[in-house]
Amino acid sequence: MFIQIVDLLGTIAFAISGALIAMNKRMDPFGVLIISFVTAVGGGTLRDLMIGVEPVSWMRNITFVYVIIGSATFAVIIRNRISFLMKSLFLFDTIGIGLYTVVGIETGLVAGLHPTICIAMGTMTACFGGVLRDTLCNEIPVIFREEIYATACILGGVTYFVLLQFFEDRNYLFIIAGLVVITVRLVAARFKISLPSLYKKEKDS
Repeated sequence: MFIQIVDLLGTIAFAISGALIAMNKRMDPFGVLIISFVTAVGGGTLRDLMIGVEPVSWMRNITFVYVIIGSATFAVIIRNRISFLMKSLFLFDTIGIGLYTVVGIETGLVAGLHPTICIAMGTMTACFGGVLRDTLCNEIPVIFREEIYATACILGGVTYFVLLQFFEDRNYLFIIAGLVVITVRLVAARFKISLPSLYKKEKDS
C-alpha cells in the first residue's frame, strides 16, 4: 500500500512536470497530454519490459491513466495563475525522480534482483520518462547534461541498501532514500555542483 501511494505521487509529479515543459513549448492540449503521459510512465514502462512484467503496470491499473489526465488538466488550469510556473518544473521533476527511484528499487526487490540491478531499475524508472520528454520537446535530456540527475538516484539507491544492513522497516528506508535523491539534486542546483565535462575547449592557435 505504501509503495502504491509513492508511485501515485511520483506519477502526479512527473505528469505535471511534463505538462509544464509542453506548455512552455507552446503545444496544443493534446500535445500537453501526450508529453505528460510519456513523462509519467516512460521509465516505468521500460523497467517493466526489462523484467518481463506483462502487461506493464499502468495498463493493469486504470487509476494511473486518470491521475495523469487529472494532473495534466490541473497544470493547464493553473498555468496563468502561478508566476513561478517554470521554476515549479524543477521542483516537480526533482520530487518525481526521488519518488520513482524508490518505486524502481521496490520493483526490483519484488522481482528478486541483485541490489546493483535494483539501483539500476530505480535510476531507469526515475530518469527515462524525462529522457523521452526532453527528446520529444527537442531538448537535450537532463540526464545527458552536466547537472546532477541520475547520480542523485544512484546515491539514493546506495543509501537504501546500506541502511538495509542496520534497519528492517523498509517503508522508512524508502522515505530516506527518496529524500536523499531530492536533497542531493536540490543542493547540487543551489550550489551549482555538476559533474565534470569530458569536453575540452581547444586552445586558440
